[in-house]
Amino acid sequence: MRRTVHRAALAGVSALATALAVASPPARAAEPPPTPRIDLRVLVVDDGGPAVGAITAELSGSGTPYTVVDLAQGGRPAIDAAFLADTVEGRPRARFQAVVLPSDAPPGLDSAELAALTAYERTFAIPQVDAYTYARPEVGLDHPVNGGYSGSLDGVRAQVTPAGRSGPFGYLDGPVPFEDNSPAVGESYGYAARPATGADFTSYVDAPLPGSGERGSIVGEYRHDGRRELVVTFAYNQYQQQFRLLARGIVDWMTQGVRLGASRHYFAVHVDDVFAADDRWDSTLNCTPGDVDCPPGQGEPDPIRMTASDAQYAAQWSAGRGFTLDMVFNGGGSELFKEENGGSDPLAQQLTADSAAYRWVNHTYNHPFLGCVQDVGVVPWTCAKNADGSVRYTGRAEISAQIADNRGWGLRAGLPMRTDELVTGEHSGLRILPQQPDDNPHLAPALADNAIASLGSDNSREREQRPVGTALTVPRHPMNVFYNAGRTAEQIDEYNWIYTRAADGGSGLCETAANTTCLDGPLDPVTGYADHIVPLEARIGLGHVLAGDPRPHYIHQSNLAEDRIAYPVLGRILDEYAGLYADSAPLVNLRQRDIGAELRDRAAWRTAVADGQVTAYRIGDAVTVQAPAGVRITATMPAGTRQSLPLGSAAFGSPYAGSVSGWAEPGPQEDRLTLTLPGPAAGPSVAARTRAVSTGKPPAQAEHGQRHAHNDPTLHPQQPPTPPGQAQHGQGRTRERVAYGVTG
Repeated sequence: MRRTVHRAALAGVSALATALAVASPPARAAEPPPTPRIDLRVLVVDDGGPAVGAITAELSGSGTPYTVVDLAQGGRPAIDAAFLADTVEGRPRARFQAVVLPSDAPPGLDSAELAALTAYERTFAIPQVDAYTYARPEVGLDHPVNGGYSGSLDGVRAQVTPAGRSGPFGYLDGPVPFEDNSPAVGESYGYAARPATGADFTSYVDAPLPGSGERGSIVGEYRHDGRRELVVTFAYNQYQQQFRLLARGIVDWMTQGVRLGASRHYFAVHVDDVFAADDRWDSTLNCTPGDVDCPPGQGEPDPIRMTASDAQYAAQWSAGRGFTLDMVFNGGGSELFKEENGGSDPLAQQLTADSAAYRWVNHTYNHPFLGCVQDVGVVPWTCAKNADGSVRYTGRAEISAQIADNRGWGLRAGLPMRTDELVTGEHSGLRILPQQPDDNPHLAPALADNAIASLGSDNSREREQRPVGTALTVPRHPMNVFYNAGRTAEQIDEYNWIYTRAADGGSGLCETAANTTCLDGPLDPVTGYADHIVPLEARIGLGHVLAGDPRPHYIHQSNLAEDRIAYPVLGRILDEYAGLYADSAPLVNLRQRDIGAELRDRAAWRTAVADGQVTAYRIGDAVTVQAPAGVRITATMPAGTRQSLPLGSAAFGSPYAGSVSGWAEPGPQEDRLTLTLPGPAAGPSVAARTRAVSTGKPPAQAEHGQRHAHNDPTLHPQQPPTPPGQAQHGQGRTRERVAYGVTG
């Protein structure tokens, strides 16, 4: 109604003006220049250093398109006016919505290129990120010698300022702790400084200045010369927690909250072998009786199985934490227990009574190995052979029966499960090196027989998703809380066996295995779990979360029994995340099939972006995105953004970290996605931003041991490969000993 009245009023004014016009025609007003088109792509000028590499990794991980100009590459394109901008259909076009430079004036860019960038940024209101630069007046900061600080930032507790909280880093609760993983290695170097006299500088993240009680900026915005720069004055790489905490804000700042790609934090935990039992580590034999890492006939199995009281605790813990566990179950384990215990299973009674507290995933009926037939007469086991020398595999009928029988058991028990999800015992049936280099050829047909669409796999063996028959794999992170340990003492003993040198009483495997490092000495048998394993495992798990990795983590039911050793690790991850992030950026806890869909959509999107098949741009408050048919589009936009449809419009995305983001597709009969931004309150127009800049004002495993290939610590690097030595000040990340060992 208001819009109609306003238009009527304008029409009346127009008519009145016409009636009062003199006979001679008035002078024609100059046509306003067309609103420029801003392509949704970031220009990254790369000097090969870790800081630019970290920002590039964040753009790649979130699916935000970018173009790299490698300063070390011979024949690279010159960064001039023609490279940066042109005209499309009579409209000025900025080819890039943001610019990332190694520093404010990096070696390798000549004066003409720097001048071209300056003119481009001023003309189109394009923000610039200085990935890592020295504090000095040229970037709006005083020299560190004038009451500032330069040196190691290891262990420093930086803080998001009020301006940062109300601006690009509002998704953080405030603290930005810097890692200090080894006192013997300098991991972070930086400069904390006050704004230079007269500079229009706003600090977003600051650090304490030693001896003064004041704080100096390490991330801030410098407005000058009609331009905006985000000035970062500490060194970092893509794996460090301090960068991961700030990465989203850096990208949101440079793209002004309007970009392709999305960034969320995920955490899911699968508990394998529920209703079954897991064999126990023998600290005398240094193997697991009943499993294939012990020679036949050695030791007596001593299985670990949850009790009804453990199940009650799990439900209480989940409710108290507001966190849903995925119970990956073997119904045959309950039936076996009932056969051996007078027909009753209190554990199953308690878990099924609380079944709505969890998600449930089929783990086959009684957890057989579904790959090749194992010859366990040797350690490690080998694949049995047929008379003709070919590999003998478990048959299709047996695989299909294991899936169907467990599904039927779960449905009869009233478990709220999806029938199209599956995790085979030990991920068996899938290829496993070195014994079985190919999938069991009978696996894919059996999956089709049972309409399986989502199949769990081991991320330490296969990180990438792939199709297996009708299913897509969902790689799962094994946590180094061992499947064959229900007590803290067992976990420490086995950990020492794997990760200490032979001279220190260990196996010595850490001395010879690739990607494995040794402990300095054995962990204390009483305190080693709490003091070393828990914080290390929590740091690894939190690292996956902060990297935006949706892949689930998995433990075993044995870890929820007896000493309940999994809870300290899981609780620490949840607590540390809650202490770092605001409520607007909650952990996303998805079930297996939805994680698979996220991985599938990401892969298709990144392929389309890499192949140059995605076009996206902004004109004023309208965003247009075109991608290949069938490829879902991901974007992050201001709250209130709407998607145009053939009939009306709909809200775009869902809220996260102060924005809206998600996956979307064009409407019926449309070949592109059109979004309408909410207006100046949520994001100023290009013209408004240009005015603001020019005035210097910012815009508003089962029960069977070495058949678990992930018992081999060589298969489990504890973290992504350590990057090469840092380009500046020796800043680096210490290499931690491998922590992915026996997980069952």
